[in-house]
This record gives sequence, C-alpha cells and structure tokens, in this order.
Amino acid sequence: MVFFDLFRNYVNALIGRNQEFEKLLAAKDITAVKEQMTSRVDAVLLALKEYDTKSHEIMKRPDKEITDKKGKFLRYEPTWKLPIPYPVFINEIALVFLYGRPVKWTQLSEGTDEGFKAYQDFIKETRFDSKIRECKRIAGAETESAMLFRVYRDEDDNTAKCQIRVLAKSKGDEIYTRFDQYGNMLAFAWGYFVKDEGQGVTYHFDVYTKKAIYHCSKKSLGWDVVEEINFIGKIPVIYFQQEKEWDGVEILIHREESIASHTADTNDYFADPMLLMASDIIRNLPEKSEAGKTLFTNDKDGVEKAAKYLTWDNASESKQKELEWLQTQILQKSFTPNITTDSLKAISQLSAKALKTVMMLADIKAAKRKETHDELLDRAASLIKAIIGNVLDVSLKSQCDSLIVGHEFQEPFGDDIADDLDNVIKAVDAGIMSTETGIELNPLIKDPHRESERIASESEERMKQQQSIFGNGNEGGAASFDDDDDDNQK
Repeated sequence: MVFFDLFRNYVNALIGRNQEFEKLLAAKDITAVKEQMTSRVDAVLLALKEYDTKSHEIMKRPDKEITDKKGKFLRYEPTWKLPIPYPVFINEIALVFLYGRPVKWTQLSEGTDEGFKAYQDFIKETRFDSKIRECKRIAGAETESAMLFRVYRDEDDNTAKCQIRVLAKSKGDEIYTRFDQYGNMLAFAWGYFVKDEGQGVTYHFDVYTKKAIYHCSKKSLGWDVVEEINFIGKIPVIYFQQEKEWDGVEILIHREESIASHTADTNDYFADPMLLMASDIIRNLPEKSEAGKTLFTNDKDGVEKAAKYLTWDNASESKQKELEWLQTQILQKSFTPNITTDSLKAISQLSAKALKTVMMLADIKAAKRKETHDELLDRAASLIKAIIGNVLDVSLKSQCDSLIVGHEFQEPFGDDIADDLDNVIKAVDAGIMSTETGIELNPLIKDPHRESERIASESEERMKQQQSIFGNGNEGGAASFDDDDDDNQK
C-alpha cells in the first residue's frame, strides 16, 4: 500500500509539472518554458569536435623548437599532425547498412487503397527517403537530429502541402525536448536565428505540442508569441537520438593519430639516405629540412673512404604491430567491416548471402539500431497518416484512420532475387502458397496490388481471345453442316 501511495504521488507530481509547463506556455513565459526543456548541446558539441578532423587532439601538437649549440632560439620546425577521419568512415558504413536502400512500406489493411496511395505519394513528394538518411547520418555524427514536418498552403494552387526540414546543431538549429516518464514526447522546441530586413538578427524559438504551435521571437523587452492550432493533432517531429557511431574507440583513434604523426616526423629525418663524412672534408652543409642531409664526424678513420651513405633499413617492428592492432580494434569495436580496395576485389563475385556474412559486424550494428528505428518508423507512419487525413486531404480521413502501414528494412546490397523467386514459384506450384501471396513476395514486383490487377486483366483478355477464336470455328462448322443437310434433302 505504501509503495502504491509513493507511485501515485510520483505520477501526480509529474502530471503537476506538465500542467505547470502548459500554464507557462499559456502565459507566454517562454524563458521559463525553455528552462524546463532538455537540451543536449554539450554532448552534441563534443561529438562534432571529434567528427571534424581539424579539431582532433592531434592538431594541438606543438611545433618543435630549434636552437643552436648555445641554446639560442633559431626557429620552429613544423611537426606533422595527421588526423584520421575514422568517425566519418564508421558513420557512413553504419548509415549504408541501415538506410542504404529505401524503407519498403506495405499496406496491411483492406479497403484503404486510396489512403495507401496518398501515403506513397507523400513519401515521394516530400523526399522522405533522402531526409531520413540525412537525419541518420547527422544523428550518428552529432548524437541527435530531428525531422520537422511543416504544413503550409501553396500560394500558386491554394492547396495544402507538406515540407520536411532536417534540424541539427551543425545546420544552426537548437533542439529542445520534453518527455514524460514513459518516454513519450510532450513538447518539442526549435531555436534558430533569422536575419531581418534591417540586417539585424532575431532569435526565434518555436514550441510544438499536440494541440498548439507557439511561434516565439525574442525582443528587447521580452518575447513576441503567436499561437496557432495544431490541426495535425500530433507533434510534427520525428526525433533521432543515439550515441556516437564511434563511441568507445576515441582513445584508440587518438593513439593511432599520435603514432602516425610521430612516425611521419621520424621519416623526414631518417627515411631518406644521409651522407656520412669526416668533418674536415665538408665546408658547407645543407639545412636539415632539405632533401639531402649530411652527418659529419671527427673520427675520420671511422668513415670508409672519408665518405659514405647512411640508410635506414626499416621502421620499428613493435610500432608497426601496434598500428595494425589499433586499426583492428578501432574497426571491430565500432562494428565496422574493414573495407579496402583489396577486400572489395576479393568479395566482388560473392552472392548477397555470402556478402552479408563477410559484412557481419555492420549487420550486427544495424540490427541493434533497428530496435530504435522500428519505433521511429512506426511513429513516422502514424504522423504521416494524421497529416494526410487531417490536413492534406480530409476526404481520406476515414481511410487514413483505418490504414495500417508496415515497414521493412532492405538489405544494402540487395537480395538473391533468383533464389527468392525460385522458392516462391516452388511454393505456389506445391500448393502451399496462394498466387496472391506469391505476387506479394515476388522481389521483382514493386506494387503487388497493381500487379494483381494487371494479371487479372491480362488473363481476362486472353480468355476473351480464346473464346472468340474457338467460338468462330464452331459456328463455321455448324453452318457447313447445315448446308450439307440441305443438299442431301434436295
């Protein structure tokens, strides 16, 4: 009983805080509203710093100070700073294995063909596939992004339309969120700057809830707030949040960059042959930074024929092994396959199933991401249906309410179509699968419903042709037989 009372008090407190938040919105106290929302700007900025090679830690490596024998400063010798774009590579591979091919949408309800067609048209017109890829790429790099669905009225034809904008810190956007204890989004806010006609810059802060949208602009004496009804009935945002795609291997990347940079400096000193000569033979020595370097010694007897070349046989074996170990650990621990030119040559003739085995690390990572993105796609389908039925085409509202849309992630390199098609044909011929299901599972067919109509239409047309051919033949035979009867009678 005590536990129940504690839980009830906790829920009431959350509800009370949400009511307080709504009161602040109604009172247009945007400063207080902003304080009660969550921003992940610190984590985003840290991820962006690691994603951009120009801001890696290795770039802070100081140049070497060069002095003479007496310790007098001569100059700074530049040192190599070699950042490696591992985060970009890891992020792109993760993106390809999740959204390399567009999501396949399917209609799971009956009597909703017009609604599903409007749904497919919406996906195409808003470029949903490219927008969701952009969102995933940014989320993998910055840890968060968002798809904002903006409904507006076209001035040319006076029709309602929808536009998708991708929000991210790297695009100059500020993202604020508010969730309840169950992970449901209660409010979303977008902060951005807009240049005014007077060449000034105004800060805007738009707040989205299920019932209303608040367009707020910062003024010198407070906030100017314009409230409008949210006709969609849902928060028009799909919010992406995840850890960095290279999370956990940051130190390994820094270590490899450090070794590579120090090795580059060492190569500048020792990789090229150096001339070793006795000091009393040489008068003018080249600078250390020049291609030809010379070492001189007072021990003339130690130099064969007074001059010889000193060459560096190879690099340290332990350093080379560490570099190989680092590269392996970075890719394996970030679930990224080692895709090189040589590996691509080796797998170019593999089937899709064998290729999936070779790329198993990336497939494991994609399966992990699907746990979250399944929910995001369900949320996107629900939002799109609400936009179509409540705003874009109200006549389809009943169909959109009844429409059930399924989704399926597609393999990045395609499937073995020949094997899949052969299995479908065998199942239909064996009588364990209907023709309609076979059409739906046919990998060559993009629209099963339309293909079924075409097959039925073609079958009906062939039937008519056959009836016409055989029907005319029978009539001709009957007429000839009647003539013979007449002749016999005569």
